[in-house]
Order: sequence, then C-alpha cells, then structure tokens
Amino acid sequence: MPGEERKIIYVCSDAVGETAEAVAKATVRQFALANVTIKRYGGIKQEDEVRAVVMEAARTGGFISYTLVQPELRETMRDESIRAGVKAVDVMGPMMQAFIDTFNDSPKYKPGLLHEMDDHYYRKIEAVEFAVRYDDGKDVRGLVNAQIVLIGVSRTSKTPLSIYLAHKGYRTANYPLTPEVKPPTELFGPAVPSERLTVGLTMRPERLLKIRSERLKALGLPTHAQYASLERIEAELRYADEMMQQLRCPVIDVTERAIEETAGIILEHWQNVTL
Repeated sequence: MPGEERKIIYVCSDAVGETAEAVAKATVRQFALANVTIKRYGGIKQEDEVRAVVMEAARTGGFISYTLVQPELRETMRDESIRAGVKAVDVMGPMMQAFIDTFNDSPKYKPGLLHEMDDHYYRKIEAVEFAVRYDDGKDVRGLVNAQIVLIGVSRTSKTPLSIYLAHKGYRTANYPLTPEVKPPTELFGPAVPSERLTVGLTMRPERLLKIRSERLKALGLPTHAQYASLERIEAELRYADEMMQQLRCPVIDVTERAIEETAGIILEHWQNVTL
C-alpha cells in the first residue's frame, strides 16, 4: 500500500552472502508483502562492521539473516543482536554444529569456500562451456560426452535447464526433437555411455502454443506461422513422446515447473544412474 513502511531484511556475511540472501528471498516469497527489501553486507571482517549492521537493523525495525564463519564474528552478532533487541537468524551455524556433533570433525572457519577456485569450480566452468558448445544439437558429439542429455520439442526449456545444470557442475547437452529430422545414432546407438542420463521434457500443447506465439512476436514474425499452430505442436509432441518411449527415459512435464524444480527432479534421476 502507498505510504506503508518499508520492511528490511539485512543479509550479513564474511564471504559473499549469497546463501543467506537466497534463504531470505525464498522466505519472502511465502508472504504477500510487496514492500520488503533485502540489503546485503558481504565481506565483513571486523566486529565493528557487525555492530554497525545490528544498529542499522535496530533503527529501521528489520531483522538479520547471517552466514558468518568466523567464531568471533558469530559471537558478536549473537551478543549485539540480543543487546539491541534485533532478531538475527544464523543460517549456517546450526548446520555446522550438526556436522561437528555427528561426524566429530572441525570446520576450517574459512569464509568464501563455496566460491573458492578449486577443482569443483573449474569443473563448473568446463560444464558451462560444454553446455554452450553442445546446445540445441549443434554438435552431436556432445551427446556421447555428456553426463545428462535433455530432449524435447522447441521451447520446452532445454537450453536454460542445460545452463542451470552446468552451473551445478554437470556436463549437459540438449537435442531438439523434430518429426522431419531423424535422431542421430549418438542419441540411440551403441556409443551411448552407460552412465549417461537422458531426460525427456514435455509441455501441455496450449502452454507451448502461448510460448511460441510470444517468441514469434518478440522476433517480429507473424504469430500465425505453422511453428505456433496447435496442430503442429500436437504433432511434434506425439512424435517426441514416441522417441522418449523408444529411449525409455524419464519424462518431465515442465508446464508449471520452475527451472530449479525441474533440475531437482533431473538430479534425483541422476543419483539413481550413478548409484
């Protein structure tokens, strides 16, 4: 409502603050309030910086979500927030303590390890380059070297899913299914590796029609083209369904799913492949 007081969530971290911000954003989405601001303070090194954030939160009536790895900073946050009467949520602390208690191990207490340029980081970069190189069936050799292959008709989220999975570190290729084009042997043939997951993506025809029409409109093309006709879309989906049945691959309806949700389902299937 106009004039309604702004509500602020302060994200505080001795690293980037990405984790605490993601949790804060996920929380905000559960509420109907439209005037919530997330203010991030990353790279905190000194206790005075923690105190400054707490003072600001107290002044504005907000609360704090924090991922502080350094014990002295976490202790300062706990003490100062109690003193100021500010609610402060320790996003990482309980998980670290559970790890210590369960596995009898000690943390490194080093901020920013999630974004460290280690082997995992370079695998992620390689996976992103792989996804770009083998997007949309540009080079079918990628179908053999991929860990995950996504198939489906045009505009079923194959490319954004490939990039998202690549950011998770998985080499992902995708191939568009079209009735006029025979699928390559790299998709069906004996060269297919045993530890490759192929996933079919499908969508309700009416939703796909709307997406394709909007795509043509954005390109300045006539929306009555065959590409965006319901008859054509239904024919493509029938053909794609036949191909997916031949491959005996899991099929996911992406009509009402966010990219993150679909990726989560794919990775559940991937775990079964690698067990």
